[in-house]
Amino acid sequence: MSGLTQLHAMGTAERRKEARTVIASSYLGSTIEYYDFLLYATAAAVVFPKVFFSGMDDWVGVVAAYGTFAAGYLARPLGGVIFGHFGDKLGRKGMLIVSMLVMGVASTLIGLVPDASVAGPWGAVMLVILRVFQGIAVGGEWGGAALMALEHSESGRRGFAASFVNAGAPTGAVLGTFIMGAFSSLPNEQFLAWGWRVPFLLSFVLLGVGMFVRLKVSESPIFKAALEQEKREQAAGLQAHGEGSKSHGARPTGSSAPARREIPLLQVLRKPKTLVFTMLAGAAGFALQVVLATFAVTFAVSKGADRQGVLYAYAAASLISIVFVVLGGRLSDKLGRRPVMVGGLVVFIAYLVPMFQLLSSNNIVLIFVAFAVGLMIHSMLFGPLAAFVSEQFGTTSRYTGASLGYQLATLLGAGFTPGIVAQIFKDSGQNTGAVVWYLAIMSVVSIVFILLTREPKNNDLQTVRL
Repeated sequence: MSGLTQLHAMGTAERRKEARTVIASSYLGSTIEYYDFLLYATAAAVVFPKVFFSGMDDWVGVVAAYGTFAAGYLARPLGGVIFGHFGDKLGRKGMLIVSMLVMGVASTLIGLVPDASVAGPWGAVMLVILRVFQGIAVGGEWGGAALMALEHSESGRRGFAASFVNAGAPTGAVLGTFIMGAFSSLPNEQFLAWGWRVPFLLSFVLLGVGMFVRLKVSESPIFKAALEQEKREQAAGLQAHGEGSKSHGARPTGSSAPARREIPLLQVLRKPKTLVFTMLAGAAGFALQVVLATFAVTFAVSKGADRQGVLYAYAAASLISIVFVVLGGRLSDKLGRRPVMVGGLVVFIAYLVPMFQLLSSNNIVLIFVAFAVGLMIHSMLFGPLAAFVSEQFGTTSRYTGASLGYQLATLLGAGFTPGIVAQIFKDSGQNTGAVVWYLAIMSVVSIVFILLTREPKNNDLQTVRL
């Protein structure tokens, strides 16, 4: 028994138990991947300017460090294409195992990169190369984890199920920030010499845990059913082709052998509107997310707040936001993906000015409030996003399409935003007004494209074609 036949043969309780197992696995895997990926964001904000770009003006060093940070986002679409191709051809599970392995090894090696005093500029070069591998890995991870959760779930619970994958991002941020924050309590000289490296070296331990869990989950039943249907169609085509050849003594005019499945990337690019719209719809969400994780931390510290206190405030706020990400996904199952996402963006635009006022207060409690409210609002966009993007594509190109659309959104929204925002802030005489305008305009663009994109809540995921 296989594919959807096996799933339909299960009782409701068994199906939900299987779905819970897969969702838990996707959540844990996503947490580990984003621990590694977002740990770099924290290090880029508070460590790398001093370790790899020492001797520069403070804000110039920050911009340079964010340039290495952007390399990971540049690589994420490439990871989406590579892992998406094989995930649509061979299956979701195997690609998730490979992506986790690549991420764990790259992150561990970042903890071993020699600083500028030892390797000179080559330290920054090695950092960029390893960051690219991180980007490739997370580009493949997200699509597989989201699809496994989505394709194991019932129709009215898909937003809720897929939201756990996105909830892995703040969970990973919490884990990484708390660990980095703990080591930042060391004397500054020791922290910059070796303390910051330990959280990256711990990636190897998390890799072992993640691999153990990943190996136990089952393949997506919807993908297996699509693969079996394709095999049946090919077998029927071969039989018809063979019978035609026998009856005519040669290949009949106008007949053809069974068509091979089109490359998933070409399936997606054949209808580029879907890809472009999902990319632009999600871009602002990533811009707002990464500003909170990077620039907002640096900004609060520059206003006199204690570095460790700011890191802990952000981590505590991220912990609270995990629940709101899941609630946002669940709410989108009721109201639709688009209304919830647009509502979140509108409220965030209104919140930008008071957020920066709170961040500049030099008061850890108010800084925590700034992060907590910002992340709770952001969750209304981030919670439904995984389902919103994935539901736009058919089964045989869903891994490629969802991964590429999502990762292009991260590249556009998050890859360059920390550097751009830091540069705008520096050029404007350290005035946050220009930063607010930049983020507000990005948010309006995403609102427009969310409204232009079809509501996918009730799409049939068993559709094989795009």
